[in-house]
Amino acid sequence: QVQLVESGGGLVQAGGSLRLSCAASGRTFTSYAMGWFRQAPGKQREFVAGISRNGANAGYADSVKARFTIFRDNAKNTLYLQMNSLKPEDTAVYYCAASTRWYTISLRDYNDWGQGTQVTVSS
Repeated sequence: QVQLVESGGGLVQAGGSLRLSCAASGRTFTSYAMGWFRQAPGKQREFVAGISRNGANAGYADSVKARFTIFRDNAKNTLYLQMNSLKPEDTAVYYCAASTRWYTISLRDYNDWGQGTQVTVSS
């Protein structure tokens, strides 16, 4: 099991940027594919971005392509999500998660989750 702690959320105006971080501890960070998910009030949790164990492969939801970038620093056991050109519809609690697969964008493959960090985008 890996422990995950997100940070970096906050309130930002539309068009602004935020960078989320997810610090991992416990088992070896490179044993996990990592992902970012989000959940808005009254909606189901949805996939945002995923990255392979070595960082070579990444995938994005259509709604965030070309605006968000997922990357990881395996030396620091940290996952990141750079979010640019934010929109009010990006408002949600953002979660990082770990999967023992090499690379996956499927929510059901993720077993370890952080507590989430709130992102609010004002119009």
